[in-house]
Amino acid sequence: MDIDNENPSSMEDQASSTRRPSPSLNLPPGMSRTNLSIETPSPASSSSFSSFPSARRSLCFLSTSPYGLSSPSSSRVTYSDRFIPSRSGSNLANFALIDRSSSSPSTSHSSNGGEGKEDGSGVYSNLLKSVLFGGDSGVISPATPEKIFGFGPGKYSTLSPPNRNILRFKTEHRRSGYTDSPFSLSPVGVDGALSGIVSTPPKAPRKVPRSPYKVLDAPALQDDFYLNLVDWSSHNVLAVGLGTCVYLWSASSSKVTKLCDLGVDDSVCSVGWTQRGTYLAVGTNLGEVQIWDATRCKKVRTMEGHRFRVGALAWSSSLLSSGSRDKTIFQRDIRAQEDFVSKLTGHKSEVCGLKWSFDNRELASGGNDNRLFVWNQHSTQPVLKFSEHTAAVKAIAWSPHMHGLLASGGGTADRCIRFWNTTSNSHLSCMDTGSQVCNLVWSKNVNELVSTHGYSQNQIIVWRYPTMSKLATLTGHTLRVLYLAISPDGQTIVTGAGDETLRFWNVFPSPKSQNTSREIGARSLGRTHIR
Repeated sequence: MDIDNENPSSMEDQASSTRRPSPSLNLPPGMSRTNLSIETPSPASSSSFSSFPSARRSLCFLSTSPYGLSSPSSSRVTYSDRFIPSRSGSNLANFALIDRSSSSPSTSHSSNGGEGKEDGSGVYSNLLKSVLFGGDSGVISPATPEKIFGFGPGKYSTLSPPNRNILRFKTEHRRSGYTDSPFSLSPVGVDGALSGIVSTPPKAPRKVPRSPYKVLDAPALQDDFYLNLVDWSSHNVLAVGLGTCVYLWSASSSKVTKLCDLGVDDSVCSVGWTQRGTYLAVGTNLGEVQIWDATRCKKVRTMEGHRFRVGALAWSSSLLSSGSRDKTIFQRDIRAQEDFVSKLTGHKSEVCGLKWSFDNRELASGGNDNRLFVWNQHSTQPVLKFSEHTAAVKAIAWSPHMHGLLASGGGTADRCIRFWNTTSNSHLSCMDTGSQVCNLVWSKNVNELVSTHGYSQNQIIVWRYPTMSKLATLTGHTLRVLYLAISPDGQTIVTGAGDETLRFWNVFPSPKSQNTSREIGARSLGRTHIR
């Protein structure tokens, strides 16, 4: 039928019926149905959208598509009860909200402008994966027409290289060496990391002074591996055996006091302070053990029993253990009348190392028979025997940080520091130090220990446990470092050697609750005499 013969009035009626809203439409008071109609912009009034006919249609009220997209072939005005805007014509370039990854367009766009549009939820999902898992996570940013980014109409291009400022406002480039603030509120940092995971800078290794802060001359300090001639009390007083005499040096006042002189027929072989620091035990070459009151400089008691020199002493409250060249260990209770209350046998050679655990439940002994034994409070035979060392075991130290952790060091033919678990009766690890291990002491402030060495390097090493990495190597002694003691605050060690010097080193940090007023004596460099 020819369209010219159509009745104009009937066509107008049809158009009117097309624009008539649904009678069931719920409108607010004061709003007429005619206010809901928006005419499609003409090409003359909207020249910027002339190249994209789909953009014109997207400004209408849409109801047929669940995502607010009209059919590409439809050009009529549609009515609905809600407004779903289309952002296809928006310029998002200034907000840096989309990661413009370098990739080729994933979809092609047809002339009708309806194909290739990305779903908003898909774009967000890809962005979220890229932010959380990085650019190498296999997530490819979707290709989008240039009109979405406001680059200009009519052309499409590949996306630009990745922008590191994802989900961030555009800011100026940071200067070289400028670091992110840990208080930044941005969900994503410059490097793409989430702010929930605060990256702390690596902790710088603690610096240990390589030189002693004080040196004392100690004439007649014996160069004998099997003796123990230096000990530091809880009252900050150092006891040193020099030949036939014992001297006390106050670390607070640098005052030197001569405690005793054994005479020409005897000599000092070992010294050991009680845990309270008021009494000092002295082991002699004749096999005696003398108890001295350090405050009054008066001998309290002499105990016998050993047939040869007493080279090792260890206190456990009122119980004193003494080890001798006669291969025995005596347990002495200074409250009892007897010289000793029990005799421990097991070593086949001289006992040169003795240490009680911090809970006073176990006694470790080392001997020139290359054996390390562990005893309890009531045993007369060793409850644990370790025979892995291949030289004399003098260096013994219990860990103050872990129950049952014991460290021991071997002599020239062994050169190893070994760690033991006395609870499970197991050998934990071994470290070859390369030289004779003379002494060991564990820090109570940090999980570190110090070893002193003899042949052939005469060095002092600070170790981290359990990695056994070297924190510092200290040198200065010209002969093997046979003696070692630690200050009551746990920060300073004193070392003695056959070169007749005592050297004081600051090797450990202070405890967190340490009072700064209780520091150790004079800090000035200098060389003085202990007698």
